[in-house]
Amino acid sequence: MPVNTKVRSDEPEIMDDFALEGEILRDALDKIASINKLLGGNNVTLHGVKTLINHLHHEKEISILDVGCGNGDMLRTLADYGQKNKINFKLTGIDANAFTIKHAEGLSTTYQNIRYECIDIFSDAFKAKDFDIILCTLTLHHFKDSEILALIDSFQKQAKLGIVINDLHRSKLAYYLFNAICFIFKLNEMSRKDGLVSILRGFKKADLQRYSTELKFKNFSIRWRWAFRYQWIIKSI
Repeated sequence: MPVNTKVRSDEPEIMDDFALEGEILRDALDKIASINKLLGGNNVTLHGVKTLINHLHHEKEISILDVGCGNGDMLRTLADYGQKNKINFKLTGIDANAFTIKHAEGLSTTYQNIRYECIDIFSDAFKAKDFDIILCTLTLHHFKDSEILALIDSFQKQAKLGIVINDLHRSKLAYYLFNAICFIFKLNEMSRKDGLVSILRGFKKADLQRYSTELKFKNFSIRWRWAFRYQWIIKSI
């Protein structure tokens, strides 16, 4: 059956259930992180962070929030980069799934500058928080357009330097190639199904441009990156 990528799918993913827990979820989180790292996904986000901080003095503490942090792999990548380059990062990961947060904490025990919190990003408690940079890696596609507009509008008010979005390109080729990845990495059935749905819930450049126009952003960039990603950087200053 042909794949339709003209519009974003609204089909839910299994991982959208915030009560989900157990070994299947743990395996899915770790496989997603491994594939993201192998295909260069972490570099897309890291490049965005570098773009936002390249004018800052390194001794300044830079607070970064990772929304939908998964197993914390992106934060550990940032912590390692910061340590290597003598950049003082204060890193926070949030996720709505308590099991996911606990798993991320267990993998990050040696990192003193990383903390995690289970919180609803639509809550007033979250909106009251502020950071220098807000990251959203492979998370934005989980939301509907109206929710995305509300979230990014809130993020812009909370992020002093800017926002880095790293998410999937909605593409037929990406959809078919992911089936091969499932076989190579022996992904479990949940990961396979969610991965395919994620691609169909991903974005085309026109979607991100439309969001930027509706939110009246002036200083932003949208670039296609390997592997089938869009990097959307929104500068606050």
